[in-house]
Amino acid sequence: MREVADPLASGSPTSANHAPAHVTLPVAAARTLHLAAQGLVAPPRRKATKDDVLDAIRRMGQLQIDTIHVVARSPYFVLFSRIGAYDPLWLDQHLAGRRLFEYWSHEACFVPIDDYRLLRHRMLDPVGMGWKYAAEWHAKHGREIDALLARIRESGPVRSADFARADGEKGNGWWDWKPEKRHLEVLFTTGELMVAERRNFQRVYDVAERVLPDWNDARDLPTRADAERELLRRTCRALGIVRADWVADYYRLPRRPYADALRALADAGELQPVRVEGWKQDAFIHRDFVALIDDAANGRLVSTVTTLLSPFDPVVWDRRRANALFGFDYAIECYVPAAKRRYGYFVLPALSRGRLVGRVDAKAHRAQGIFELKSLHLEDGVRVSARLAGDLRRALQRCADWHGTPQIEIGAASAELKAALSGA
Repeated sequence: MREVADPLASGSPTSANHAPAHVTLPVAAARTLHLAAQGLVAPPRRKATKDDVLDAIRRMGQLQIDTIHVVARSPYFVLFSRIGAYDPLWLDQHLAGRRLFEYWSHEACFVPIDDYRLLRHRMLDPVGMGWKYAAEWHAKHGREIDALLARIRESGPVRSADFARADGEKGNGWWDWKPEKRHLEVLFTTGELMVAERRNFQRVYDVAERVLPDWNDARDLPTRADAERELLRRTCRALGIVRADWVADYYRLPRRPYADALRALADAGELQPVRVEGWKQDAFIHRDFVALIDDAANGRLVSTVTTLLSPFDPVVWDRRRANALFGFDYAIECYVPAAKRRYGYFVLPALSRGRLVGRVDAKAHRAQGIFELKSLHLEDGVRVSARLAGDLRRALQRCADWHGTPQIEIGAASAELKAALSGA
């Protein structure tokens, strides 16, 4: 395990300092507990290792995949925010080494291989997965899909790029896939194919029995109810603090009331009920973080991390949760027409010492070695102090250096902020 400042190291979180039921916490303490769960309460103390990549994913439970790479692609960026500079190949190697697998958990995600059993029911019965499963396409092209599966089983793994488009033209969007790509995605969603590895971030598909030769549904598959209960537990651990209206989103669990399920986990000693100032809903702290409640409430434990976050980071991917915890109303604008964007194309939330303090629309120009900050906005009420400016300046430079674009150029920002970030 990596040497980081671990606030749990001083004692057993399941037995020490057990907080009284229905203690009332300030929102700042709730934020601290959430960031502790997400691995963002303290910066790393040493250079990252390959094991740190897997540890960070296990802590979050999953790592969302997105292909946009105006800066680093999202899964690599989420890891950078937590473990600092590292070799992105380590993530690819964990996938190829069968320590991770890809599937629809939150959205398309890298997931620890031990949790394959918890998502297997979705593969066996994908009808409820909406657009993620092209049921009409499957019904219409069943013969071709079966033939493609037989070919892969006999001849070995394939990429979508191995198939030429009939019209010779490159596709220009999600819905302009060539037929074979659609076939591959159907087989991926039904679990008959898995992603064996990625080459230049392209999926390499192989039959599931070669990727996981020891898996046996009859022997290894839990009931759907048990799998969903365990995913609920995973959610509570990953978030640190939860409310009933948050938990379905994390693993895309069925949309239903979860208050009774959370109370049952509290009765079993897995969660601690608390109140949070200003929230009408009950909240629950996972038992791994109960020992931190007093220190978080009294300000003895605070996040000391300043970093940029991916738009697809778990801290911000649930807009309602980010608003409740951070007062941060965040919407991903890369899929919004340019004229309707408020902050920019690929806006990175800026986390500093437990608060989301700003938004950076960034682009890495690798050939020129330039990390362009197209715009930089601070949130209302955030003061440009010397400490904040120094924290942001160092965080931006670390990010730029990791991208191989060490020269920072700032576009739209207030004169005060530009001066502060330049050290003037």
